[in-house]
Amino acid sequence: MHDRELHDLLEKLVALPKETEWVEFKCNNNDPEEIGKRLSAVANGACLHRQANGYLVFGVEDGTHRIVGTDFHPKSARKGGEELEHWLATRLNPRIDFRIFEFACENATVALFEVPAAHDRPVKFLHKAYIRVGSITRDLGEFPDKEKKIWQIRPGSSFETDIALGGINADEVLNLLDYPGYFDLMKLPLPTNRDAILEKLCGEKLVVKECSKYHITNLGGILFAKNLNSFEGLARKAPRVIIYEGKNRIKTVKDLTGTKGYAVGFEGLIDYINDKLPSNEEIKRAFRETVRMYPEIAIRELVANALIHQDFHETGAGPTIEIFDDRLEITNPGRPIITTMRFIDEFQSRNEKLASLLRRVGVCEEQGSGIDKVIFHIELFQLPAPEFIETERHTKVVLHSFQPLNEMDRKDKVRACYQHACLKYVSNEQMTNQSLRERFKIEDHNYSIASRIIADTIDAGLVKSYDPENLSKKHARYIPIWA
Repeated sequence: MHDRELHDLLEKLVALPKETEWVEFKCNNNDPEEIGKRLSAVANGACLHRQANGYLVFGVEDGTHRIVGTDFHPKSARKGGEELEHWLATRLNPRIDFRIFEFACENATVALFEVPAAHDRPVKFLHKAYIRVGSITRDLGEFPDKEKKIWQIRPGSSFETDIALGGINADEVLNLLDYPGYFDLMKLPLPTNRDAILEKLCGEKLVVKECSKYHITNLGGILFAKNLNSFEGLARKAPRVIIYEGKNRIKTVKDLTGTKGYAVGFEGLIDYINDKLPSNEEIKRAFRETVRMYPEIAIRELVANALIHQDFHETGAGPTIEIFDDRLEITNPGRPIITTMRFIDEFQSRNEKLASLLRRVGVCEEQGSGIDKVIFHIELFQLPAPEFIETERHTKVVLHSFQPLNEMDRKDKVRACYQHACLKYVSNEQMTNQSLRERFKIEDHNYSIASRIIADTIDAGLVKSYDPENLSKKHARYIPIWA
């Protein structure tokens, strides 16, 4: 790779919110055996996450991802009387073709190992395979589910193209998939003969034909299954809705797991959630009007995001929607691949084929516009700002029910101010004291309340002045810190 390509790659890696199973950062570590273990771990992690390569980077500070430079030079390093690169290569099995790059970036030296993903079997170092769990390198044998997946993943495949159920005949395909639902959602006339139906399903990669037999792909099963329980590998990925009494998980009122594919079952899922959500009653003249606690478009977009952006290779339950008296929590398996702070303005999907097809059938918005709409309607409903939370293995969004401004704590106000600034920025505008007052419905004479919230958000390192040379607070404008 040329320097420009290396700089671009490093920029993408340090922009990750945290280290992953396929990327590790180090400052200085010249222990050959530790390096060998980490090469095994990132190769196996890259396989699990469908990445072409894993990376071990020296010269970047873990946690902050600051480029600080390294004194380690692996290209010239030795193990005993042997070159380190050769020593490592001969102790990895299979002998993967990793590459080492040493280059300067920001006046610092960086050493980068590019490690091909494991294919068909785990990569071992000194006869033992490793995997990264969080920030720790562990023995892969302690995680049999992960090891099993590495053996099953085919080179060049993805979750969507993997086979959910294979070796079946045409009639079985049509019995298992809701093909009328596909044509209805695509606004296409239903063909009058079986062969034309199967040809269209094959064209969408929902089904693969091989000789006289058919294979239903994960894409076809997860989106258009009549019953997800008919597909062993997909049954646990069904969305689950849990309703609790009160504000905690002590008493469960209802626990329902869906059975239909995401595309054909989406409208029913959204209707069910909206029906179970708390609502307010407003008096409009002589009639009572029921008003949803949360904007329906926000529910729709956030549930769609949970379905689309989940990590299908995480074991356990699929997307979960939990309804409490005072909030709604939507959780999907897998950590986000972009930082939660940039959900409003950036977009990246780990399941692009699935996302593309769901956009085409109208389940979700075009790339990157969904969260913008969520924040816009949350502000319109005068609700607290949603929380976007990354855990060790999941991504969670929390919607809070209405709360007066004087009952919000500082953290809630700062989060709302930051999201408001982001929303303004992606609309080619800037946040002002007035726009924040309108967001919170603060009366004009109480402008100092908005000023205090803006100051707290600046102190939190989330927004900054659009024009630092403008000393007028009255006409000051603000943008997100990353803008």
